[in-house]
Amino acid sequence: MLYLIAEQLGFPGLLNLIRYITFRAGAAAITALAIGLIIGPRFIGWLRVRQGKGQPIRSDGPQTHLAKVGTPTMGGLMILTAVCVSMLLWMDVTNRYTWACLLVTLGFGAVGFMDDYDKVRKRSHAGVPGRVRLLLEFAIAGVASWLIVSQSGTHLYLPFYSGPVIDLGWFYIVFAAFTIVAFGNAVNLTDGLDGLATMPVIIASLAFFVITYLVGNAKFATYLGIPHVPGAGDLTILCAAIIGGGLAFLWFNAPPAAVFMGDTGSLALGGALGALAVTAHHEIVLGIVGGLFVLEAMSVIIQVFFYKRTGRRVFKMAPIHHHFEQLGWAEATVVIRFWIISFVLALAGLATLKLR
Repeated sequence: MLYLIAEQLGFPGLLNLIRYITFRAGAAAITALAIGLIIGPRFIGWLRVRQGKGQPIRSDGPQTHLAKVGTPTMGGLMILTAVCVSMLLWMDVTNRYTWACLLVTLGFGAVGFMDDYDKVRKRSHAGVPGRVRLLLEFAIAGVASWLIVSQSGTHLYLPFYSGPVIDLGWFYIVFAAFTIVAFGNAVNLTDGLDGLATMPVIIASLAFFVITYLVGNAKFATYLGIPHVPGAGDLTILCAAIIGGGLAFLWFNAPPAAVFMGDTGSLALGGALGALAVTAHHEIVLGIVGGLFVLEAMSVIIQVFFYKRTGRRVFKMAPIHHHFEQLGWAEATVVIRFWIISFVLALAGLATLKLR
């Protein structure tokens, strides 16, 4: 909105700064951080009043989690508020990619909200049936993927290889939608300990801040041998807003958490990262940068697969962060070590930009 106003005025004086993506991205991060910190205390208090007993805690989970009874959920609404207000202020409202990514972020957030609301209202862990959730997610991701692909092309790019590998044609929409849905649910599975999902999302957003900026710049993209997507640079503002909103939420989510992100936040943030990767044509690199989320999701898939066929468990408990808790690791130890792993994987993902 501010970019459109400044453009109409001809970017006079200090408003000329708004012309630059880096300035707007920095402003978006600060705006989202400020909004989150300001609304946080009252918002959490409102959630406590509305939810009463808070998020249901599984009795079959780690026994240390029973102390968290009464902690409110749906804290993702706080992140979404900060991110969306910041985006609307600083983004270029004529950019199709930003609207497509916002569609995924808000759409997945709405699906997660439905699930959280159902759990709190019924005092149950079931929530919205899985098939219904996936149907809604694929519908949202499909529309967003069509909006992105119709402008950015349908070529598949791989790390360590310069240039496109294959043109998937319109099948790329299916591939893109799957990437968005899969990553949204991977982040959702990771959100099981205080701060565990929040910081890796921030780290992945930092990595994609760099990637989307380079992909949107013709000179850098040509030099590095990565796809050039005109207009993708504006997505650095979304990355920055997620970083700011995520840091504000982490202020209240740090152990012991005053509020849980819930599916409202984890699905929305995971979907946003998936949409960013699709726009930048770095879907495979997302699997490296967000390798921690992939590991968490794979641990659940492996556990279910082997248990159904052999009656035995590969891990003491899935997702894998609970496995380490069962081994005797303190929650804070698991969280910090997983943060370190996430940071290393993000660096590895960024290294692929040069190794081509």
